[in-house]
Amino acid sequence: MIAGLAFLTVAHTNPAFSSTRHFVKHIGGKDEKNLITEGGTHLQSWKVFWRKPPRLPPRLPPIEKGGNGSLYSESLDGQGISEWTVRQTKVVEAFQHAWTGYKNYAMGSDELMPLSKRGVDGLGGLGATIVDSLDTAMIMGLDDIVQEAGSWIEKSLPARLNEKGQVNLFETTIRILGGLLSAYHLSGGENEMVREWGSRSVLHGPKPAVYLEIAKDLADRLMSAFTSSPTAIPFSDVVLRQRSAHPAPDGLSSTSEVTSIQLEFWYLSKISGDPKYGKAAMKVLEHFKTLPKVEGLVPIYISPQSGQFSGENIRLGSRGDSYYEYLIKIWLQQRGAGHEVTNVSYVHEMYDEAMEGVKHRLVQKSIPKGLIFVGELPNGADGHFYPKMDHLVCFLPGTLALGATRGLTKQRAMEQGLMTIEDLENLKLAEDLAKTCYEMYGVTTTGLAPEIAHFHTKEFNEEGLHGGNKSSDFLDDIIIRYADRHNLLRPETVESLFVLHRITEDEKYREWGWQIFQAFESHTKVSSGGYSSLSDVTVLPPLRRDKMETFFLGETLKYLYLLFGDSNMLPLDRYVFNTEAHPLPVSLQRTENSHFQSEVSSNVS
Repeated sequence: MIAGLAFLTVAHTNPAFSSTRHFVKHIGGKDEKNLITEGGTHLQSWKVFWRKPPRLPPRLPPIEKGGNGSLYSESLDGQGISEWTVRQTKVVEAFQHAWTGYKNYAMGSDELMPLSKRGVDGLGGLGATIVDSLDTAMIMGLDDIVQEAGSWIEKSLPARLNEKGQVNLFETTIRILGGLLSAYHLSGGENEMVREWGSRSVLHGPKPAVYLEIAKDLADRLMSAFTSSPTAIPFSDVVLRQRSAHPAPDGLSSTSEVTSIQLEFWYLSKISGDPKYGKAAMKVLEHFKTLPKVEGLVPIYISPQSGQFSGENIRLGSRGDSYYEYLIKIWLQQRGAGHEVTNVSYVHEMYDEAMEGVKHRLVQKSIPKGLIFVGELPNGADGHFYPKMDHLVCFLPGTLALGATRGLTKQRAMEQGLMTIEDLENLKLAEDLAKTCYEMYGVTTTGLAPEIAHFHTKEFNEEGLHGGNKSSDFLDDIIIRYADRHNLLRPETVESLFVLHRITEDEKYREWGWQIFQAFESHTKVSSGGYSSLSDVTVLPPLRRDKMETFFLGETLKYLYLLFGDSNMLPLDRYVFNTEAHPLPVSLQRTENSHFQSEVSSNVS
């Protein structure tokens, strides 16, 4: 058994940790030593295996606490204001600065090149930054930006759909369709459900029906990816104006791409009453259920022509990541619809199997300091383990935490007897991995993570390729090759910090997020407007790459804002975030649009 699984090895060989899914009840507040199984067996040894929380590096001066234990600073009028409110305001200012640069130099383009002060279309020319940013502005209560973005969508996006050519099914679904659906909900599209998402602002802009109609128009065009394919696996590329689709040049689709569109298409069916969208998307997962796997793990390519996997490369980074993310999120989204009409228990079973496979096959520990990381199997089950971890893999701590508590706080889930031994193991692994993701930032000179990291193990080491921060305790554990030293303003780490803070209520995740935000402000902010990705995070000053990705506004700043905010804003037991951070409500009642749900369920196989 590999070193990184020492705890899990003991847990599954000790009779006190039976492999059956014992439920655990919390009987003593937050004292972990008072854990019992439902059968009543006292787990005397549990305390031994409960990890201490990761050490918080002393990188910021201590902040004085108010009498109630909250962080405070003094406002001009002498009133106490939460320090986290002040920090949240800084994130809002960053979003406004990013939007101003985009609006001034790239309005209507997909992305801003902040150094060149111009726009570029790399995502099909649908104004991707506008749609990706809209719900962030809604959540932040920025009515002026909501009106600007909403007006452009209403007046310009329908014409773009008629004019534009090839787009990627996955990118267009998660960014454009997901953004429209989230805007529909947050602007009051389901107000008959009286669901409170935490807004404290009155927002203007188009009526919710505008977003829904454009979403349906877009989805109807994207449906050609499903209808053109001879199997349940959709083609990767769609020509919007022709309503046609074709496979990628190599004939393959990415596993993550074809399995990370279900949240969006299912929700569109739910609110439109038309089952065709959810039906097509869920057929993909029904098909995946039948395919051979390696302990729940799957290769990163699949053929839409044959419906079979292509190659043996297994990883949780690019082209594999959101397959695992969506398994648990689909279950969370649809489980409230009722088993009579929408039985999605199989996706939860696929998730459970995959997470066991991750722990058994992909988790190891670095040397000398013992960071827990997730590696790859480039040649499949019988090939060698490769200690490479993309920053993209940092979605996993948040996904593990969501799966462990169903979006509830850990305390509530324990009090309600909802957590199994496996859930507790997964949550602890989530915290360990979040620590590693955070140290991928802390090990560099800039305080920003590289796109890819390798890890020093007994079998693997490359001398001299460290991050440059000699004060880091993990300089010798994390290897950063020259080709991997760029930073694209990615959100995955702050996403997991947000989820873990909500679930564990541990303030260290906020502090880590604040340090990351400060690094973005110091090294990526462009004075004329916008933020720029970097070419090398290990040197000062870092060379800038002249690109502001849409997900910086749509994901990174949104998750930081929510991390520093109140937990009643978009509660995780009521919302799932798609892989582009667009929040969609979970189904809470079986009777909601039950006709559509029955139609989807009866025709997915």
